[in-house]
Amino acid sequence: MITSNSTITVLIIDDHAVFREGLAAQINAESDMTVVSEAADADNGIDEAAKANPDVVLMDIDLPGLSAFAAAETILAQQPDTRIIFLSAFSNEVYIAQALQAKAWGYVTKSEPFTTIRQAIRDVSKGWVHFSNEIKSRMVNAPEGPRLAAKTTSRASRLTLREVELLRYVAKGMSVKEIASVMHISPKTVDNHKTSLMNKLDIHDRVDLARFAFREGIASP
Repeated sequence: MITSNSTITVLIIDDHAVFREGLAAQINAESDMTVVSEAADADNGIDEAAKANPDVVLMDIDLPGLSAFAAAETILAQQPDTRIIFLSAFSNEVYIAQALQAKAWGYVTKSEPFTTIRQAIRDVSKGWVHFSNEIKSRMVNAPEGPRLAAKTTSRASRLTLREVELLRYVAKGMSVKEIASVMHISPKTVDNHKTSLMNKLDIHDRVDLARFAFREGIASP
């Protein structure tokens, strides 16, 4: 937890330079927080987090390359005291569930004003979670932590973080070799994961997998 006399250090990971730089300028204008680093993708974000060891990471969900959720897992494995807030234009339940599974401290939609992001940074630095009102209304506090109020029975809800990540890449039309490179695993492991994914979803065609991902909001056409 950050003490009242400390400056909150922030890392921003977002591939939209105008948004990232504008957000950094607003954060740096606050007396109790400062941006210590920025990154345009998840892999660089992991590297910057290791170097800067920020108190808070603001991370866009829709990043190029490695998924934001996989990056969050890696960052927290290396720096367990860092608090991650996801920023997104999307608020579908698949993303919310994945953010919670990735141990996010917050989830703020990009349609909200900077004052909301600023408050989220301050809240998580004090050890409180912060979710946008439209997301909070769909959540409940449970002994194990916050979760979606209604446990969805959709096929997408049964996927792990790794499976959602793989499905997203398949929907983007990436080859097995490209996926292996991004996920830092072997092509054979990608094939094994894809087979398992298809069996779990009972979808055995790559095009149908992509359609499923678009329909569930896991990937954008």
